[in-house]
Amino acid sequence: MPITSFAALPDNARVWIFASDRPLLAADAHALLGEADQFLGAWKAHGAPLACAREWRDDRFLVIGVDPTVEQASGCSIDGLFRALQKVERTLDTRLLAGGRVFYRDAAGDVQRAGRDELAALASSGTLTPDTPVLDPSITSAADYRARFERPLTESWAAQLLPQLATRTS
Repeated sequence: MPITSFAALPDNARVWIFASDRPLLAADAHALLGEADQFLGAWKAHGAPLACAREWRDDRFLVIGVDPTVEQASGCSIDGLFRALQKVERTLDTRLLAGGRVFYRDAAGDVQRAGRDELAALASSGTLTPDTPVLDPSITSAADYRARFERPLTESWAAQLLPQLATRTS
């Protein structure tokens, strides 16, 4: 089944967001997207082709969605996606599947990555403020991705990690 436009996915589409530890530019982005497209073009669940799409944004985020009105992704098909991305991780020397990371926009608008253990220091230094945009790779539906992938820190899941900022007004 051909890969569809991400915008064409219904709001109830299942979404996975894979975040690179570093920006992937030029050849690295091309390699990642080529591997993703090759996988998605042949992606099946129990022998049935999946209606799927992908989006690349901010040189870091590979967003993959499956239209459940056509066919649901199965556990085995999802495992296959993760195995394919693990292979690409090794080739590109980046992590796409890891947790424990927070992605935010710096004052220049560029996406940065920090470990959860770094957040208090970033808040103390003023790098993170209540209005700092935080990006949420844990989102699992197209509707949520469209509505709240990027939100101010105080409105994001990261606010619970920085209660001192959540109570401050900007």
